[in-house]
Parts: sequence; structure tokens; C-alpha cells
Amino acid sequence: MKTDLTDTTASKINKALVQGRRAIGTPAVGMVLTLVIVTDEENAYDSLKAANDASREHPSRTLVVVKRVSRSPRDRTQSRLDAEVRLGADAGSGETVVLRLYGEVVDHAQSVVLPLLLPDAPVVVWWPVNAPLDPAKDPLGALGQRRVTDTYAAEQPVRELTARAETYTPGDTDLSWTRITPWRSMLAAALDQVSCRVESVEVEGEEFNPSCELLAMWLADRLDVPVKRSLSGGPGLTAVRMSTDCGPVVLDRADGSLATLSIEGQPDRAVALKRRDTAELIAEELRRLDPDDTYASALRYGVDRLNATSDAAEAFSVDGVGDGDRDRDRDRDGEAAGDAAAEPEAPEAVAKGADGDGEREAVETPVEEAAKAPAREAAASEPVTKGAAK
Repeated sequence: MKTDLTDTTASKINKALVQGRRAIGTPAVGMVLTLVIVTDEENAYDSLKAANDASREHPSRTLVVVKRVSRSPRDRTQSRLDAEVRLGADAGSGETVVLRLYGEVVDHAQSVVLPLLLPDAPVVVWWPVNAPLDPAKDPLGALGQRRVTDTYAAEQPVRELTARAETYTPGDTDLSWTRITPWRSMLAAALDQVSCRVESVEVEGEEFNPSCELLAMWLADRLDVPVKRSLSGGPGLTAVRMSTDCGPVVLDRADGSLATLSIEGQPDRAVALKRRDTAELIAEELRRLDPDDTYASALRYGVDRLNATSDAAEAFSVDGVGDGDRDRDRDRDGEAAGDAAAEPEAPEAVAKGADGDGEREAVETPVEEAAKAPAREAAASEPVTKGAAK
């Protein structure tokens, strides 16, 4: 059932919801939360479809806030609210209200949404695209207990992670983090099967995919080992390679659906690790409404720190030699140089100058003087004559 309301108010929208429930024979409100989707017209359809699919697991009242762009100065001064109320089969297992805001009301969307929230029910705010830099301080974000963003939709995803870390507030989460839940579960289960110490990790995935950085930061934060981020052609995450003192542990997914888990001393196993759609991701986020401390810890680890750790690990392992080994090599080289300096130079080298024609005076080292001391004492009484230069 659909009801279109033009130039309406929040009070009229609430009346349309009550009348619609009575018309379809379900006057009771059986929703468990309010999902507020803040998006643009381009992404409204896909976002609403994902929310309707997720409502079969989490019946909710879905409020879609679409901020329309006014093309002329006169239109920007005129405020208008249009609404589309959907119930029954057109709204999944809940209720849907599509709100289109025009003019000055665009800057006061929270005043439109607040009267439509379900009483005594949690509120989740989701930005599929164009999320604010600080979701908790956004007027709409302040209404929610959970705030869901997606750095994958940002123009510069990796830089967006840094901004999210600086403004993190308990209740913030990211669909890029939700995408790696199966990876985190599989890697944790793999490490539970071996009693080995992890020495280093390599995370491989496509470029500009924040899920790869988040997985690398999670591993670096939990294992306290160097983690290298390498690039591949995708799709998404392709492999995680962990070097342990018992042998490598590798989770490789080359095709985006089926992965292979390899553990030293065990047969390879095929693991279903398909890429999930947005409906599955948002449904997972709606299962828990408490702050995600694990995400907060991984996010605050920092992309810059991850890159610095990776660079330090590469510098340590150049040619397979560590700093201590290089120091010992320098010591050995110094000793060899000292031994070479202790050997007497060839007469030809002493007699020739820099250009091979002039004579140069030999400068004896203390070792050479000690070696020649007996000869000098024996010849002390004999006259010493110098040859003339050529």
C-alpha cells in the first residue's frame, strides 16, 4: 500500500501511517527499531531495497531522508516536504516513509524525522554515501544509538579512515568493517588450530579498498606483529598470509567466492567466503546496537602507523639480514680492513705517486714500525743514504 503526500507535515505523515495500518488489518506496531537512511536521489532506490530485505530479519520503521537540490535562489528559500508512505508488501516486514526535503528544510531534517521515530525503540542512522566527517555531531546522527557509514563509498577511502579515527564516538561503525567479519572469524579459527607464534602478516587486496586496511590494522593491533599491505587485482580482499614459527598459514580467495585455507602440516581446505551484498551487511549491523570496541581499537591503530610498521619490517628484512646481522657484518669488514692495513705495501706502490710518475713518501703505521724495529737497531751504526728523485 502506497500513499503519496505533497507539501505535507510530520503530523499528516503519522496519520497516514495509522490509517494505512488499519487498512491492511495490522493496527499494532510490531517494529523493533527505527532505521533512518540519509542519502541522495541517485542512491535512494538501492538503499531502500537493501533496508527492505534486512527488515525481514529486523522489522523496523524505515525513514529515507532525501535532500533535494534546489536549482534557483528562489527555490532555496521555499521549504517543502513531500512524503511517500509504504506499508504491507511494499515495505518488506515493516513501514517505510520516503521523505523528500526542499529548500530551507534541508538544513533542519532532524525536525522532520524526530516526530516520526518509534517511541521507546532504538534508532540507527545509516549514510550509504556522503557521510559527515563527524557522524555523532551531525543533527541526524545525534538521534541514533548507532551510526553506520561506508568508507568504501568515499572518494578517498583510506584517508577517510583517518578522519573516522579522529572523530570516533562509541556507536560509530562502518560497513567496510562489516565486510571483513567472515575473514576475521576464519583467521581466528585458523590460529586456534595451531600453537605457533605469529611473526609477520601480509594482507593482499585491491587498491582503494578500506576493508583491506581495516583487516590489516585489526591483525596488527591484536597480534602485535608487523603487517604488510600489498596490492592485487581483486576483487576485494584476495589473501592473508601469516608467517609463524611452525610454518605459513594462508587464507587465499582469488575469485571472490571460494577461499582456500592452508596450514602447515594439514591438508588444504576449501572455505565458502563469498562477497556479501548490502542487505546482508546492514542486517548484521542491526543485530547488535552496543558499541563495537574491537572496531574502535582497530580503527585507532591508524593507517599511518600500519604503513610505518610495514616499512620498518621491510627495512629490517632487506636481503634477509637484520640490523644485528648487519652490525656484525660491519664489524667483520672492519677487522678485515685492519688486517689489510697491517700488511706492508708493495715496493711499487710505495715508489709511485698518484699519477704513477712521482715518488711519494711512505707513511708507516705503528704496526709496521714495530715490525721493522729489529732491523733498524741492527743498522743503527750504518749510514743511511736517500736516493734522488727521478
